[in-house]
Amino acid sequence: MNMRNLLRKMDKRSFKPANRAAMFFLNATDPTTINLTRKAMVDLGYKAQRMGNQLLRGLAKPQVEAPPPTTGKAPVREQVIHFINKKMPGNLPKKTARALLDIEDDKVIPIIRNPKATNADTEAVFYFPGCGSERLFSQVGLATQAMLWEVGVQTVLPPGYLCCGYPQRGAGQYDKADKMVTDNRVLFHRMANTLNYLDIKTVVVSCGTCYDSLANYEFDKIFPGCRLIDIHEYLMEKGVKLEGVSGTRYMYHDPCHTPMKMQDSLKTVNALVSTVDNVKIEKNDRCCGESGTFAVSRPDIATQVRSRKQGEMEKGADKLRDDGFKGDVKILTSCPSCLQGLSRYNHDSGTTADYIVVEMARHLLGENWMPDYVARANNGGIERVLV
Repeated sequence: MNMRNLLRKMDKRSFKPANRAAMFFLNATDPTTINLTRKAMVDLGYKAQRMGNQLLRGLAKPQVEAPPPTTGKAPVREQVIHFINKKMPGNLPKKTARALLDIEDDKVIPIIRNPKATNADTEAVFYFPGCGSERLFSQVGLATQAMLWEVGVQTVLPPGYLCCGYPQRGAGQYDKADKMVTDNRVLFHRMANTLNYLDIKTVVVSCGTCYDSLANYEFDKIFPGCRLIDIHEYLMEKGVKLEGVSGTRYMYHDPCHTPMKMQDSLKTVNALVSTVDNVKIEKNDRCCGESGTFAVSRPDIATQVRSRKQGEMEKGADKLRDDGFKGDVKILTSCPSCLQGLSRYNHDSGTTADYIVVEMARHLLGENWMPDYVARANNGGIERVLV
């Protein structure tokens, strides 16, 4: 990161279109810009990549099975095949979480709560969804909100679209990252003053990268006496469990930026999710190969990383099927970028990738949990406070 910052200052950074497009998406705060960029990148871009995978899968197969060594930058033709050799996820929500709830106005603080089960004295938490859980995989942000609604707390969201600043720092844009963090902290102080009657003691995240960034925000000075916690650990504290799942077995991919800090993440996962046959959930090793913009900025190296991960995925899935199990094998994770990366192995390893909190919402709240939650929230469940 320091080297990237140095190269940027010296104007020696190489130009990578995909990387620039991703950073533009993350830096944007205007709802119209975000929604148009999302449509271009996710709706059209992902669809084009998936079509490319369908057409060129035969050419990509040798590359996936025996990734070539990387010395310098691969030729353009080879890079194109690296880029399409694993299919991007499909069937994503058509809108961001904020657009679905009509809370895109950056002058308004949304407070989401069940009006029938809460009052002014009910516990309040501040949920920072971050880019991955809000702009890209909006089902993650909505599942987090739905589960917080279900446990009976008031959920305060930041006004408008915000990024934690970590992607900018990771890209070597230290000036941009520092400005973003400072602006966010000033905004949160204003929020704390406006909502001091709520006495917020918990800041919830659903992304490990956001956790690592927000850990330096000094939240204890913004909401005195508060703590920072991942949604899954918070649900475990509240005694929420998904028990007796039939027809599905699970393994767990622990992200490089794991958001679970209280104990080993696998203990938390097994405390939250169990199946009818009580098959213990085990970790699936190796990096998923997505790592933010890594897979689009250096797909040639990502192919090598994914080759090792695919081996682990297949080994883990085979182990779960060793006793003749014929049901679904799912790989759970707790990072939006990893969710994208793991989704790209669905075809090869015969698995399905999903978020822990989304899987919990699906089983505990029903298959239609998302439209049901959006309808309930929009029907008198959102208070809008001017900041």
